[in-house]
Amino acid sequence: MWWRMEMSVIFTLLKPVFYIHMQIYTKTGDGGETSLIGGVRVKKNCLEMEAIGEVDELNAAVGVLAGFLDKVEDKKNDWTSAKNQLMSIQNNLFVVGANLAGTQTDLNRVPKLKEVVVADLEAEIDKMETDLPKLTQFILPGGSEAAAQGFYTRAICRRAERRVVEMGERHPLDPNIKKYLNRLSDYLFVLGRWINRREGIGESVWEK
Repeated sequence: MWWRMEMSVIFTLLKPVFYIHMQIYTKTGDGGETSLIGGVRVKKNCLEMEAIGEVDELNAAVGVLAGFLDKVEDKKNDWTSAKNQLMSIQNNLFVVGANLAGTQTDLNRVPKLKEVVVADLEAEIDKMETDLPKLTQFILPGGSEAAAQGFYTRAICRRAERRVVEMGERHPLDPNIKKYLNRLSDYLFVLGRWINRREGIGESVWEK
């Protein structure tokens, strides 16, 4: 991913350019260290890289979810809006990663997470919930492949959130980052329910 590139490339990524040559392997991390934005060298298993890695995994899981929606053979439903939303989320998660990687630098070019993206998730949640029955019991994560991936991605999001909260105890972070991850997990839970609903799959409740 981008934080594994040469620092010169990272700086370039933060500028409005039209062409970037990205080298996949740099050999600078062969000793178990890597660079944060600004050039600070850290161990690959440090808290900062753990948080960045969790967000990276979350982003990849969102991509898998979008891929599952592409596989859904359902002529009655158009998944374009949901897939566009997932792509927007992936872009926002790159912004989150950039901010986590830039905690030890004063670079002003690191993009900030806009407060409106949290409101956008809330609006999507409210919209989907109008099509869903009121939740009165705990439900088991599962259903269709796409829905199950949505629930699984939610669990990954919660793990990423825990790491970011832990990192926030050591470094000052934009409060919108924690808000966004918290709301994103809610969105992914509702999305899983919504996908099952549109595919005609019932919910399995927790049998106490």
